[in-house]
Amino acid sequence: MVQPFEHEPPSTQMSTTPTSSPLVTDSVTMLGTDARGRAAIAASHGGIYAAYVAAKAGLKAVILSDAGVGRERAGISGLAYLASMAVPAAAIGHRSARIGDGVDCAKRGIITYVNDPAAAAGIRAGMHANVALDLFAASDLPAAPMPAPQEETRHRVSEAEADGITVLALDSASLVTPQDVGSIVLTGSHGALLGGRPETAIKIAVFAAVYNDADRGIDDCGIARLPALDARNIAGATVSAWSARIGDGLSIYQDGIVTAVNETAARHGGEIGIPAAELVARLVAARRKETA
Repeated sequence: MVQPFEHEPPSTQMSTTPTSSPLVTDSVTMLGTDARGRAAIAASHGGIYAAYVAAKAGLKAVILSDAGVGRERAGISGLAYLASMAVPAAAIGHRSARIGDGVDCAKRGIITYVNDPAAAAGIRAGMHANVALDLFAASDLPAAPMPAPQEETRHRVSEAEADGITVLALDSASLVTPQDVGSIVLTGSHGALLGGRPETAIKIAVFAAVYNDADRGIDDCGIARLPALDARNIAGATVSAWSARIGDGLSIYQDGIVTAVNETAARHGGEIGIPAAELVARLVAARRKETA
């Protein structure tokens, strides 16, 4: 069971002294070998892929972003996934703190959802994220068990490809590789910059990148990658979190409805309101012209 935010006032409970120092990071993909047995705020979305990465890192508890919840409650689906392994997890409201920004989540974040193991550890909706993190850190919870391997998270969208132009659906932007230069990628990641840093928009010079807007969130951060991509002449777009499941690259392609495009994408035919599949077709056509 995932317990929702019921508009409770922020907690006034004092932070406890942690028995092991907690971690604050902009993404679960940044967790290192030192994460095992520790609690963390990781400002990734709360979907299953992010939860899998958190469990694989061996965290004893994790606080993610609710990413606007979105289609099929994908933005918090990782909480139930972690509960099945008895790992406490909670989510921060996307309108209280910026997704993709761990420091902001720790500073301004308010808990909106908790799973049953987190509730048993004393975490509740309405609590300040930093208070919840201290409670997790002070606990004697065990490290997460190693999760079963996830299914393949990189998919070729062969029906959209033409003339050697590669189209990829990735469950996370972290899965982009150097071999993907010049490709069109649809990623289940949110469209926020990690820690507000422009260089995190995407790590490879793809032709175009499409993200989930995580319901935009506070400071409109869910589409913040788009101007940063423009600066690198990369077409960028987001789809609605309510149209496509965050953390699911294929859903971005198959279900997504475009909510924002940058200037580069607009020059290549991108428009708000069209299906992501139509956007991809236009981007493929534009890429063909460039390589002709």
